[in-house]
Amino acid sequence: MLHILVIDDDRELTALLAEYLEPEGFEVEGVHDGADGLERALAGVADLVVLDVMMPGMGGLEVLRKLRSRSSLPVIMLTAKGEDVDRIVGLEIGADDYLSKPFNPRELVARIRAVLRRSGRDGEGAGLPEETRPVEMGDVRMYPGSRRALRGGEVVTLTMVEFDLLALFLAHAGETISRERLSTEVLGRPLGPYDRSVDVHVSSLRRKLGSRPDGVERIRAIRGVGYLYAFTGGE
Repeated sequence: MLHILVIDDDRELTALLAEYLEPEGFEVEGVHDGADGLERALAGVADLVVLDVMMPGMGGLEVLRKLRSRSSLPVIMLTAKGEDVDRIVGLEIGADDYLSKPFNPRELVARIRAVLRRSGRDGEGAGLPEETRPVEMGDVRMYPGSRRALRGGEVVTLTMVEFDLLALFLAHAGETISRERLSTEVLGRPLGPYDRSVDVHVSSLRRKLGSRPDGVERIRAIRGVGYLYAFTGGE
């Protein structure tokens, strides 16, 4: 049974989430303090964290920042309705997805399953052999099995979403990929009308990869359409 750690000072909400998630096949643990939640997240028991941004003491963004410095554990943030800044900062720090309060529990279940599937923690990929053949494009090399990425021989630390974005871009280098397709194939959900998650994740990936050795920007924004990973002929 997959273990979901809910870090939220709202005890009533935590209890309601447990009531909804447990029949869906999840084991739910609630922690109502940021510092204690961080300790539990780092204990290696949970498969995914549902993290509230607004908490007294150590807030959710600080918990996420400290967690990301030591762990790639999947995290879904809960943010107040309309708090775009919290969502953007959280995604930049390394959150895998977010939901705005109030939310439909069925939507949370869908997001949890999508994030777990991307992380390989849903058990469906257990026991598969690691790929030995890397995917290469210029000075960028990625290993799908171990989910490692290198640029110029140096490791680039990517979140799960960033790694999956890079994989999709390399598979379709030279092609413009719509934001809708990126959201559907990488985030596992349709793109909402005011959803900037894809843009934040792509921006972070672009920053981490930097420009190509020849100075050309690797990932270009195609206005009104999506993004294109610059292809170099002969690669």
